[in-house]
Amino acid sequence: MADPSEFDLQSALVKRHAAGLYRTRRVLAGPQSVEAVVDGRACLTFCSNDYLGLANHPQVIAAFQAGAERYGVGGGASHLITGHSAAHHALEEELAAFVGRPRALLFSTGYMANLGVIAALLGRGDTVYQDRLNHASLIDAGRLAQADYVRYAHADAADLAARCLAPKSGRKLVATDGVFSMDGDLAPLADLCRTARERGAWVMVDDAHGIGVLGGQGRGTLEHFGLGVEEVAVLMGTLGKACGTAGAFVAGSEALVETLIQQARPYIYTTAMPPAVAEATRASLRLIDNESWRRAHLRALIERFRRGAQAIGLPLMDSHTPIQPLVAGDAARALRLSAALWERGILITAIRPPTVPQGSARLRITFSAAHSEAHVDRLLSALDAAWRVCGDVG
Repeated sequence: MADPSEFDLQSALVKRHAAGLYRTRRVLAGPQSVEAVVDGRACLTFCSNDYLGLANHPQVIAAFQAGAERYGVGGGASHLITGHSAAHHALEEELAAFVGRPRALLFSTGYMANLGVIAALLGRGDTVYQDRLNHASLIDAGRLAQADYVRYAHADAADLAARCLAPKSGRKLVATDGVFSMDGDLAPLADLCRTARERGAWVMVDDAHGIGVLGGQGRGTLEHFGLGVEEVAVLMGTLGKACGTAGAFVAGSEALVETLIQQARPYIYTTAMPPAVAEATRASLRLIDNESWRRAHLRALIERFRRGAQAIGLPLMDSHTPIQPLVAGDAARALRLSAALWERGILITAIRPPTVPQGSARLRITFSAAHSEAHVDRLLSALDAAWRVCGDVG
């Protein structure tokens, strides 16, 4: 057996630390909350994806507890053996109705859903086209598939059209985030769908950060743009963000879902999520339907923050979603800003390469409906002070 020291792991870790790219974990002492105890310190957090504040909602907790009482705490087996419970089945039906599609299929994570879909739909002789800023799960799925892999310029339908000019005999799939997780901007879905239709391609949208948040009824980026299954054949959404629980789903036609059941390896060979999580998610969907004030309040907080940031001269990116990136440039500067905020009782983690491109390290500020206007004002005050201290230092 090879000696692990031959790989010189420690040296690589030292280099990563010196480059400002070392990642560390913080310990959360309680439930997800905008006011939390992290590493033993009370702080105000702006880095969770719990966009609607449902992760600790009493109705969601009660549904989880009731689900555990009825079904136990484990899925026990894959969906194709004995793991597909009545709770899973009901959630799939409700998710399909929620996004207005014939069928939906549960996956344990969004990462697994993206891997499963692209590998199941494409093979040798096919082509997948991806936005350069897609989530890592879509990028990895494209790399792992045996299809040809083409990346187009970020949010650029004209570049996609140019790259799709060459005639190909196999299937074509255009895959994109709906809301880009690090920039917070939206894919130009109407233009992408038009280009895909002209080139004979399907469209797949990863709407992890749009479901529950965007659209008049919280149906996500597709509702925001007024698009349906005719334009976007494959919709993936996650449940661990606006829904506040865990897992993911893929929604589309009857034939699509049946194909995934037969061929998506991450679905076939994985133990089903705990049924209690499915029951909790069903409660979340009801809250998303019945409490539209959460989305309205969230939008108001975002606009309040953007007005305040403009007033103090913070260089925000062009985003009107809960993801508000403040680009610091190099990794060291992003770390200094994060540390300065931490000293002021605010937790926002520094996002660095390779998660974002070189030279675009940032604070990824995210908002929740659980935040208040007072929270936003406190954040703006702390950012003003922190930016003055280290925002202009190279």
